Amino acid sequence: MPALTPTSFSGKITWLGSVPNRATPEIQTNALQDMPLTFAGAKNEVHAGLTRPSCSRVLSQYPRDTEIRNTRQISIVCASELAKIAATLGLDAIDPAWLGASIVVDGIPDFSHVPPSSRLQSQDGVTLTVDMQNRPCIFPAKTIEAAKPGHGKAFKAAAAGMRGVTAWVEREGTLRLGDTLTLHVPDQRAWMAQPDLFEG
Repeated sequence: MPALTPTSFSGKITWLGSVPNRATPEIQTNALQDMPLTFAGAKNEVHAGLTRPSCSRVLSQYPRDTEIRNTRQISIVCASELAKIAATLGLDAIDPAWLGASIVVDGIPDFSHVPPSSRLQSQDGVTLTVDMQNRPCIFPAKTIEAAKPGHGKAFKAAAAGMRGVTAWVEREGTLRLGDTLTLHVPDQRAWMAQPDLFEG
């Protein structure tokens, strides 16, 4: 029995990008027309690899820089959420390159809150598995501040809950500008934990 349900929601890829390194305090991102993907992610991308050193996202599980499976190969953000962040910051627009985004998708509502383990599948079958919601960090704030002085410092607060998701490659292939990504979600009810499970 299938454990994932195709939804009626799909989004168009409006931007693709690659971060080649972290040699500077500001994020440097190269815009792309297409993105070949292997099981290790995007070639020559700073977040590529089958494994990665653990970071602040998983400090409750591992000491920093522990080698773990890389489920953070791809960063996906939503065009409408970027527009909301820009409005809060008093900007006309947010350049996805400032965020180090891999993909901008347009058309999936409440995108940053899609369920973990959802799939985003292109019309050609290229498939990304959503790991978890991304978190605002200081690097985009520095990049925005350098590009638009006076606007970067408020980024973390403005982007809370709208920073998109991280994902990893489940099926290899090439994504291209204009491709459609269809959302598939786990076929299960929401988790209903008892509060006392987290006490003590």
